[in-house]
Amino acid sequence: MDKKEIYGELKDKLDNKRYEHTLGVAHTAACIAMSQGIDTWKPFMAGLLHDCAKWMSDKEYLAYCKKHDINVSDVEKANPPLLHAKVGAHMAKETYGVNDEEILSAIRWHTTGHPGMTLMEEIIFISDYIEPNRTHDPELSVIRREAFDDIHKATYHIYSNTMKHLKSSAKTLDPMTEEAYRYYERYR
Repeated sequence: MDKKEIYGELKDKLDNKRYEHTLGVAHTAACIAMSQGIDTWKPFMAGLLHDCAKWMSDKEYLAYCKKHDINVSDVEKANPPLLHAKVGAHMAKETYGVNDEEILSAIRWHTTGHPGMTLMEEIIFISDYIEPNRTHDPELSVIRREAFDDIHKATYHIYSNTMKHLKSSAKTLDPMTEEAYRYYERYR
C-alpha cells in the first residue's frame, strides 16, 4: 500500500480521536528523527501504523493472535488491549505490506518497550506518549523538551511516570515494562 491508501484505511478503521492521535505520533516521530539526524520516513511510517490494530475488541485481539500463532502472555490474556502492539506489527506486515524490521519492531514495542531499545523503538515509544494531542501527564512539557535534548532521559522519564501511574491505579503491570524501567533507571 502507498501512503495515501494507508491514510484512507486508517481513517476508515480508527475513530476520529485515534486517527488524530496516529497522525500526531507520525509527525512527532519524524520531528524527533530529524533532531537525531536520521531519515524521517521510517519513524513516520512506524508512527502512522503503530495503532493500526487499535480498533479491535478484546475477543478479536485474542482470536487474531490464536489464528496467526502470536504468543500471548498471562498479563496480555488478562488485559487484551496490550496486544494491539503485537497484532499491529503483524498487521503492518500482512495488511499494509511493511517488510522493514525496524518499523515492525518499533510498532511491536511501542506500548511496553523493552530494555535496550533501538533508536527507532525509542522514537515511537516517546512519540506515542508526547504527541501534541496528549494532555495526560503534568510533566509533558519537560518530557517533550527531553525528547529533543536527551532521548534516553525522556524514555526513563516516561517509564518513571508510567510506573507511578500503574502502581497508584492498581492496573496490571506488564513485566517487560518493569524490566525496561529498571534498565533505563540508569539515566535518571
